Amino acid sequence: MYNYYLCTRRDILCVDQKSFFASVSCILNGLDPLTTKLAVVGDTKRKGAVVLAATPELKTLGIKTGSRLFEIPNRRDIYIINPSMKMYLDYSQSITEIALQFVPPEDFHQYSVDEFFMDITDSYHLFAPTPKAFALRLKTEIYEATKIQCAIGIGENLLLSKVALDLEAKERPDGVTEWRYEDVEEKLWSIKPLSKFWGINEKSAVKLNQRGIFSIGDLAKYPSKYLKRDFGIVGVDWHLHANGIDASQIRDKHVAHSPSIAKSQILLRDYGFDEIYVVLFEQIDELVHRLRVSHRFTRTIHFSVGTKDGVIYRKQFSIQAGTNNENEIMKHVWTHLKRLAAPDVLYRTISVSLTNFIPDSLRQGSLFEDPDTVLKEESLRDTIDALKIKYGQLSVMRAFSKTNASTLQLREGLIAGHKR
Repeated sequence: MYNYYLCTRRDILCVDQKSFFASVSCILNGLDPLTTKLAVVGDTKRKGAVVLAATPELKTLGIKTGSRLFEIPNRRDIYIINPSMKMYLDYSQSITEIALQFVPPEDFHQYSVDEFFMDITDSYHLFAPTPKAFALRLKTEIYEATKIQCAIGIGENLLLSKVALDLEAKERPDGVTEWRYEDVEEKLWSIKPLSKFWGINEKSAVKLNQRGIFSIGDLAKYPSKYLKRDFGIVGVDWHLHANGIDASQIRDKHVAHSPSIAKSQILLRDYGFDEIYVVLFEQIDELVHRLRVSHRFTRTIHFSVGTKDGVIYRKQFSIQAGTNNENEIMKHVWTHLKRLAAPDVLYRTISVSLTNFIPDSLRQGSLFEDPDTVLKEESLRDTIDALKIKYGQLSVMRAFSKTNASTLQLREGLIAGHKR
């Protein structure tokens, strides 16, 4: 067992704006988020469009994030609208500004558009007698300014505040709960299945189940040396987290040691194998454009495609010398994909990521390359990049981006893949 008296005790808030995207959409249309049945979908004109958000009332009908437009009942009391990403970001910024009235920026961390952490240890007493009273005040001020309801988890550390939010606060009438080290055995250890716990996915849960670990209590009592042996440092983290321990602090800002440039899409219809060539190439084009603008080469490429039945084909490979040439990357991707994937099934998801970067000044030429040809190709790519920077992505397109398989023109001007 761990000695909690040796652990740092902070007052951390994890704040979630409940049904944020659907709630903002309701407010913009003069509707009540608590009583309205409303779905935000990727594109109201496409039956296969994905439901991005749904109000609590609509969820009672079985419609949730990830459902398809054609699954929503055709009823007059159900509103179906396109997303308004710019407005969502504006609302999120407004809520962030409210939070920053109570804590300095170094004690604030934006976890996602609709969720953030605050370390109020050194400041809550200026506004309220207890952390919970402060949370209730913050919740009220956000609602009065934006009409957005919040749920808030309070914990001794980032982990406990997040788990308290996800597993209890969202279900409480006042939307606020508080978990301390003293609550770990009662509240944390009873969690099962393991995949409900932050940081453990379903695949990891299966591996833990094979070792007789079915609840967080089982994980907390399992010898950490065996978790380290079988899972490495991740196993040690699981053991600490299962005991409610998390030493990370908001002020210790995370620096990514292995940054990546990535892009993924959920296709709006079923694609044949040959059609995904177009979308893959368009994704690689966009990523490599960003790579060149940042004056870097990539040495590691990862891609995946998913079928309509949920089967995922994925592969990671390396180009040791590094590259910022989309044609070279696509050639490798397509060669691998033809070996991996089934050619006679339909596809719905595509993802590409580039990582393991080096400065473009470090790449060495090959003895097998013609210097004049290389210089001409680089000059052409520089010209294309300059045109895209000045006039936008659609200023220079490949011919296949005019075909029905292309998604490039559909995505132009979107924020996070959705309409402004």
